[in-house]
Amino acid sequence: MCYTDFRMTLNKSLAQNTIVQIIGKAVSTILGLIAVAILTRNLGTEQFGWYVTATGFLQFVGILIDFGFTVTTSNLLSEPEHDKEQLFNTIFTWRFITATICFILAPLIFLFFPYRNEIKIAVAVTSLSFFANTINQVFIGFYRQKLSMFIATMSEVIGRVLLVIGFAILALNKAGFIPLMLIITLSSLGSTYYLIKNFGKIKFSIDKVISRAIFHKMWPTAISVIFNTLYLQADRVILPLYVSQSEVGLYGAAYRVLDITTQIAAIVMGLVMPLLTFAWSRKLLDEFKKRYQIGVDLLALILFPMVTGIFVLAGPIMNFIAGSEFSGSGAMLRWLCISILGTTFGMTFGHVVLAINRQKEALLIYGSDAILSVTGYLIFIPKYGWLGAVWVTIFSEIYAGIFLALMAVVYSGIMPKFGTLAKILLSSIIMGTIIFTVSWPLIPSILLGILVYTALIFLFKIIKLQSLKEIINFSKVA
Repeated sequence: MCYTDFRMTLNKSLAQNTIVQIIGKAVSTILGLIAVAILTRNLGTEQFGWYVTATGFLQFVGILIDFGFTVTTSNLLSEPEHDKEQLFNTIFTWRFITATICFILAPLIFLFFPYRNEIKIAVAVTSLSFFANTINQVFIGFYRQKLSMFIATMSEVIGRVLLVIGFAILALNKAGFIPLMLIITLSSLGSTYYLIKNFGKIKFSIDKVISRAIFHKMWPTAISVIFNTLYLQADRVILPLYVSQSEVGLYGAAYRVLDITTQIAAIVMGLVMPLLTFAWSRKLLDEFKKRYQIGVDLLALILFPMVTGIFVLAGPIMNFIAGSEFSGSGAMLRWLCISILGTTFGMTFGHVVLAINRQKEALLIYGSDAILSVTGYLIFIPKYGWLGAVWVTIFSEIYAGIFLALMAVVYSGIMPKFGTLAKILLSSIIMGTIIFTVSWPLIPSILLGILVYTALIFLFKIIKLQSLKEIINFSKVA
């Protein structure tokens, strides 16, 4: 295959995977919001606070022990060395061992926290769910590298379908808190079963040479992930120690909406990441530069209008999703969404730093951010509650985003163009101003925002009609 044919095939694969992930994430997001709506209305603010406290702790543990398995799997499989089957089996085995140890210890450690028994039981019950999600990371990394995300996307959708059906049945029967937590575990196990069933044969094996390569590649990422966890997730562990469970419930409901946007950022960069690694490792600098720019522009194109819309419509959004009892979450969401601007840059340039093998240099950024953020949480949460948590969250995201951007530019030698970024920002501000001015109900406001933003991206030539035609014709590219 000549280079031109390879590039056309790569573009086709990227387009197809993007479409699959966008459709899958749209379906998964809708199902996730339905699940949250059922849960909030069935539990109320206090018991939803129990749920947030339990899952927040496990999510903290899960991300803490991520060690970069997803990106490392994708990264190593993109490089020419090592037998691919043996590489995957070794990564899977190490992931299984580390996850088993950590999620056995997590419920035992939580017993020493000053919470009521229902929350401690919930941690024990849902730890298996987080174990399953941790195992899924290796498969997701594999399918990302292969640019074949249909199975991974279907797995997530199946898990969400099981979650919604289970919640709905239990809610109709007025089930209590613990049965609802059991449904979370069952849905995650269903998702994992689908991944394993469709993957084929998996063997537990550890190759010493490959293991050394994995740990050499992973340790800077692992330390970075630990630091990231401290500055991104510590608020969810510290906040419940100082405020009521009802306030934790309000804060957690706002965060559930915010998580949707960060998941979108992770999907976009998860798609671009293997291509960045492939191009950089083979010194295809023109291709690397193009993919680099795509990552910056695509994230901004999606996230900037979402941030603007959430900021303007935060109150109605929380009322619509969680119910009137959670109206207090609106103010929390409005503040929290500002942090997404930092997330956009942090996610983009963090992946670029990883692709160009500068993880070690990034440790100083992640480490200093973790120290500053945890210190900030411990100072401001006891004094200001959720507002203190929000202030530190905004600071930590923007701090990481700025310094990662500078590092990516310095070590890659490539300065991305920010002209398109400025147009996207202007379009988003105009859209938000119009929505705020007309002050329509939620659904009409969202539709108006979509129409206005779509018109503006064509007016400012952010996206051209010819580009859309080329995307549509990708399926015709051989």
